[in-house]
Amino acid sequence: MTQLHSEQYKRFAQALRRAREQAGISQKGLAKKLGAEQYFVSKYESCRRRLDVVEFLQIVVAIGVDYRTILDPLADPSEGET
Repeated sequence: MTQLHSEQYKRFAQALRRAREQAGISQKGLAKKLGAEQYFVSKYESCRRRLDVVEFLQIVVAIGVDYRTILDPLADPSEGET
């Protein structure tokens, strides 16, 4: 089976999920803020759907976090190493 997403993209999706959870927002609550269905949030959090830049920015605004808190750790080449 071909891998659809890199490890870095998986860390990106996990970081968005953690930010949502830390903000105390459910998938359904976030979807409502975005004017979307709950499955939209579920699909990108589980890497079954890729986000574009505009969607990413809408999500971080809805969650109430600075986009850099999600992206900066991904730019560090040591992140994700064991």
